[in-house]
Amino acid sequence: MDFRQLFVLFLCIFAHNCAIADIIPTAVYTDANGEIIETTDAIADAQAPLEVEFRATITDIPDGEQPALEWRFIREGEQTPFVTRYEESTSYTFSESGTFVVSLYATFDEASAPELLGSIYVTISTSILEMPNAFSPNGDGVNDIYKAKSNHRSIIEFHAYIFNRWGQKLFDWTNINEGWDGTAHGKPVKDGTYFVLVKAKGADGREYNIKKDVNILRTYIENEQQ
Repeated sequence: MDFRQLFVLFLCIFAHNCAIADIIPTAVYTDANGEIIETTDAIADAQAPLEVEFRATITDIPDGEQPALEWRFIREGEQTPFVTRYEESTSYTFSESGTFVVSLYATFDEASAPELLGSIYVTISTSILEMPNAFSPNGDGVNDIYKAKSNHRSIIEFHAYIFNRWGQKLFDWTNINEGWDGTAHGKPVKDGTYFVLVKAKGADGREYNIKKDVNILRTYIENEQQ
């Protein structure tokens, strides 16, 4: 092989490597505060369910070098992907706790094996769910709604019921961020003790079956839920 052939081979290898360097796996998601986040590294301590869009950011790929892309979703510590996708952009909703590795591979020709371009780590936290035992729906803007405590995390199923002391259901809801305003049939209920039943499931597989008293104290002013 003469110098000219070596030079041409070098240019081909250089162009191929540049193509690989110009494909970057990127994750886009909305965090717990409603902010849209874009990362090429990791999503740490997120809550389930978490929907993430994975994008192959492609720039300056030479003509004829359009690669075949492959996303592999693997639970950390395992070898076999539980999901494989072949789109340039793909979305996935994480509903289990743990750490997951999402890797992007590219194949530039049929004779070559897929080459790893980069990986994004996604960590979903274990679940937390607590319910308060009192609230004060007096219209002061503080603790007016009975709902799950704000420290809840990774709850993928949720259903709460409110009963009076005779076992009659007054209200129920399935959105963990919503709650009961202390009314029944459009009218405020009397101050006193009621009961909440919560059936829920966490991303870690934990099942919640919470039963407790709920005290309505409209004349009581407090800064946070009990």
